[in-house]
Amino acid sequence: MRQERTVQASIFDLFAAHEIGHELKAMSHWLDERRDLLGLVARDLGRHGVRATGRQGLPAEAVLRCARLKQYRQLTYQELAFHLEDSASFRAFARLPWSWSPRKSVLQKTISAIRPETWEEINRALLSNARQAKLEDGAVVRLDSTVTSALMHDPSDSSLLWDAVRVMVRLLKQADALAGGAGLEWRDHCRAAKKRARKIQFTRGRPDRVQLYRELIAIACATLAYLKQATERLAMASTPLVELWQAQLCHYRPLIEQIIAQSERRVLAGEQVPAGDKLVSLLFEPHADIIVKGSRDTEYGHKLNLTTGRSGMILDLVIEAGNPRDSDRLLPMLERHIAFYGHAPRQAAADGGFASRDNLATAKTLGVRDMAFHKKAGLRIEDMVRSNWVYRKLRNFRAGIEADISCLKRAYGLARCTWRGLDHFKSYVWSSVVAYNLVLFARLKRKRQADPIWRGLR
Repeated sequence: MRQERTVQASIFDLFAAHEIGHELKAMSHWLDERRDLLGLVARDLGRHGVRATGRQGLPAEAVLRCARLKQYRQLTYQELAFHLEDSASFRAFARLPWSWSPRKSVLQKTISAIRPETWEEINRALLSNARQAKLEDGAVVRLDSTVTSALMHDPSDSSLLWDAVRVMVRLLKQADALAGGAGLEWRDHCRAAKKRARKIQFTRGRPDRVQLYRELIAIACATLAYLKQATERLAMASTPLVELWQAQLCHYRPLIEQIIAQSERRVLAGEQVPAGDKLVSLLFEPHADIIVKGSRDTEYGHKLNLTTGRSGMILDLVIEAGNPRDSDRLLPMLERHIAFYGHAPRQAAADGGFASRDNLATAKTLGVRDMAFHKKAGLRIEDMVRSNWVYRKLRNFRAGIEADISCLKRAYGLARCTWRGLDHFKSYVWSSVVAYNLVLFARLKRKRQADPIWRGLR
């Protein structure tokens, strides 16, 4: 049984006089004003088909606040559990029930259960409050893209083949136990596969490497043949454990066959395999995309398109599938902005990769008065904006999004996602964005309260 909020707060909850304490207090005040969001979190924490009875779980309010603390201070679950027990300010912000000190496993299970759609709703509520407080109206925006890496090592054909052999041997050992001494005939080729994978890493010269790849692919194919025999042997059994084993096999078998096929095409046949046909991870993050921006290093994760405003807050975020061109994503981002704010931005600035004549013409049709691209890409300044002065101002304004992205990556963990799975990847990214926006919102409100003239200057 789980409550939405901590019904009785402690009168001894005090925030430190430190700058971090002031920010925690301001963020806590905003969360108190938007208690309607707790229902979204409670819905994610509830398991479908399970009755809400039994022991009291961590309240939804505490889970949401603990999630904010984790991303705000970039803590591991173990560090978060320690600070919640040790720090009075953290306990005051988290609104934990009296004498409760959640363990890291409880924090991980509950925080990771919040869906990305819920984080996006929380972010929209925050932007709505920023609009009402006249901190961000979305009239002037800037767009750019970046990449968040997945939790995986840089892939290679040899490492993927070695992973495939390991997975198949693990499944074969499980099949042996399920067969009940029936005596499946197979050999463990893990040592041979690992030996060849290591040799490939340190071998120079294509002929020697190709020969090692032939041997490694042959080992993978032989192990896959053993796995097919085990499948036929266990086909007659219908116990729950055998069905679970069959489900694992159905998941891994097509992936392993894809790894073998792409290795044969790329290494043996010398074929240029398209990025969309490649699998970059078997055990860890198979959802990761291959992202190449210009002539820079290849990254493995997902491409993000972001929109920010004059306040620096993240107004919109889209986690892309694959590696679409920036020029194909400008208009969808503007349409999303119009759907939320009800009108097009008065002025917009974007990187040169978003530039094209069609994009400029359509943006003007949508209602954007000045549309400036960092690189002109054959476009005339007078076609984009009203004057050279406006173009310089918007071009300099666009450069500010680089600082926003840098802050997100350095201080809020957006450089590399540390959660596994595509849904958790999206939740992690949105959680970082909400933490960044909430802190910035609190700082802007404090700045306006401390300096009344600042409101007039805005």
